[in-house]
Amino acid sequence: MVMQILNNFLENKYQKKQTIIIAIFLAIFLLFIFVMYSWLRPTQTCSDGKQNQNEEGVDCGGVCGKKCEVKVITEVTVLESGFVPSGVVNSYDVYARIANPNNVFGSSGFQYEFTLKDSAGQIIATKKGSNYMLPGETKYVVENNLVTDQTPDSVEFVATNSTWVEFKDQYEKPRLKVVNKQYNPISSGVGFSEVLGLLKNESPFDFSLISLKIILKDSADKVVALNLTEMRTVKSGENRDFRAVWFSRFLGEVLNVEVQAEANVFDSESFTTKNFVPATYRGTDYR
Repeated sequence: MVMQILNNFLENKYQKKQTIIIAIFLAIFLLFIFVMYSWLRPTQTCSDGKQNQNEEGVDCGGVCGKKCEVKVITEVTVLESGFVPSGVVNSYDVYARIANPNNVFGSSGFQYEFTLKDSAGQIIATKKGSNYMLPGETKYVVENNLVTDQTPDSVEFVATNSTWVEFKDQYEKPRLKVVNKQYNPISSGVGFSEVLGLLKNESPFDFSLISLKIILKDSADKVVALNLTEMRTVKSGENRDFRAVWFSRFLGEVLNVEVQAEANVFDSESFTTKNFVPATYRGTDYR
């Protein structure tokens, strides 16, 4: 009986010792494998065709100097377009209401073209220009005086060659407010009618140039007249009156006045505050 207990004890002790030795050898083997893998593994670089290190994409972003190509969700969208007589013989004003569906991308510049067509779809006049858009913005693009001796039937607006800017951080849209808008027929003096209003620059920046687009609409929300004007050197906190005049008669009863005030935040020359850094509004450029 005593001998059996002693034999069992020695056997269990031997098995435990054997298990410990196996575990030690296994640990040494795994350590050897890890060391060999670390030694033989290729060095992670910005040209190894893999997304590693702290890269934002394959061999770009993070520690790599190359910027990752970011695809914009949607190009500038045209919501509506139209034309109205300018008041000058054989001349028309055109407009397009456009939207930027991208909430983190703005366009620091894009090219556009208005095309007037006759009832047969033939091009009778064109006008090109350039513009910009902030993330998620909806705005009007207006051009005056497209000249043609033919009667237009439709207008087409096309935007191309956008340069997109990614707004990674919070940005502040220029706080330009238009209040006290009034539309008045001119009963005496020069002109047919006018729009008066007050522009309030509530931004912390001085702007060297602010453009105003005035859209007049009737009771059916149809555009009946367009106008453009500008303001120069508008100080932060400044309130300034403006006036836009239509010198020629146009058709339609005006019941709604829209005024779009904007400053190009992508152009450093639009700002006059000396300590302003344009990067406050900027992100990363992509073409």
